[in-house]
Amino acid sequence: MILEHCDIEIDPAKGAEFEEAILRGVNTVISKSKGFRGFKVNRSLETPARFLLMIYWDSLENHTVDFRGSEAFAEWRAIVGPFFVKPPFVEHFTLVGKSA
Repeated sequence: MILEHCDIEIDPAKGAEFEEAILRGVNTVISKSKGFRGFKVNRSLETPARFLLMIYWDSLENHTVDFRGSEAFAEWRAIVGPFFVKPPFVEHFTLVGKSA
C-alpha cells in the first residue's frame, strides 16, 4: 500500500468552505478511483491555512497513472483547486512500521 501525502495551503478565511469541498471531493470523486483504500484530512492548529490530505492507494500507479490521468482528476481539481494559494506539495510513502 502507498500513502500519498498532500500538503495544501489555502486562504485561512475560507477554511470552513474548503473543509466541505475537500471532503465532498474525496467522497464523491477520489473514493471511486481504482486502487483507492482510504483517506485522512487534517488541519494544522498552528497554521490554519495548512491542510494535510493523506490518501491510501494499492499502488503508486493507481494515483499517478490511473487517477491523475483520468477525467476524475479534473473533476477533483475543479472542486478543490480554487482554494489553493499555491500548488500542493505531493509525495508518496511506503510503510516501514506502525503501532498495534
